[in-house]
Amino acid sequence: MRNLLVAFLLLFVLTSSTAVKPPQKPQWIKLFNGKDIKDWFVKIHHHEVGDNFGNTFRVEDGIIKVRYDKYGDFNDQFGHLYYKVPFSYYHLVVEYRFTGKHQRGAPDYTLLNSGVMFHSQDPRTMPKEQDWPISIEFQLLAGLGDGKPRPTGNMCSPGTKVVYEGKLDERHCIDSKSKTYEGDQWVRAELIVLGDSLITHIINGDTVMKYSKPQIGGGVVENYDPKIKQDGKLLKSGFIALQSEGQPVEFRKVELLDLSKTKGF
Repeated sequence: MRNLLVAFLLLFVLTSSTAVKPPQKPQWIKLFNGKDIKDWFVKIHHHEVGDNFGNTFRVEDGIIKVRYDKYGDFNDQFGHLYYKVPFSYYHLVVEYRFTGKHQRGAPDYTLLNSGVMFHSQDPRTMPKEQDWPISIEFQLLAGLGDGKPRPTGNMCSPGTKVVYEGKLDERHCIDSKSKTYEGDQWVRAELIVLGDSLITHIINGDTVMKYSKPQIGGGVVENYDPKIKQDGKLLKSGFIALQSEGQPVEFRKVELLDLSKTKGF
């Protein structure tokens, strides 16, 4: 009997030790593989989903480049390059820089201006003439060389609102606390997104902004499908997109750590 009991206990210990596995270490995902944008798709204002008009988004020398050499007048052809699947809880890293000349006919405010859209609607739900996706924008800016501060890593809200400093903020854009970055230097921008709760902006290692409760509401977006714009709906997840709005810009790294697989969300 004693031998049988010992054998049973030994078997229990062995099976228990193999059944309980340590949590997997999270792995960074390269959303941009450095070779092509086959895992991404395009939506440009005045064009159908999938039409990369003028080869706006292209890969050269291992870099995603946004260019307008085949445009002529810009004609409000605001564009976005979307990763193929949505995310909810994650840490995103993007390295970007501005380069080249502002496109003829693009709005003045888009000079040295781009962005990363997140919690975005599916671009396949956007009519041809919808100008911006309903989303939150991690706005990217460079200094204008005039000595005036122009922070990057701001929050803009096409068709959305957020809670900032404890209250629902109606402003379309809220400036971060970042430094001003001049010229064509590479800048590291990070987002930590926790569903519909806390969102953190980080620029070159410095936390520059925090807010919460991203939700549908507000203006700016035009010609959307009314069924999609459900004002007051909290945004728990959505697509990530790189922006094109008249200023040549480059992205050399787009990587994501999916936090939902390790935090039990």
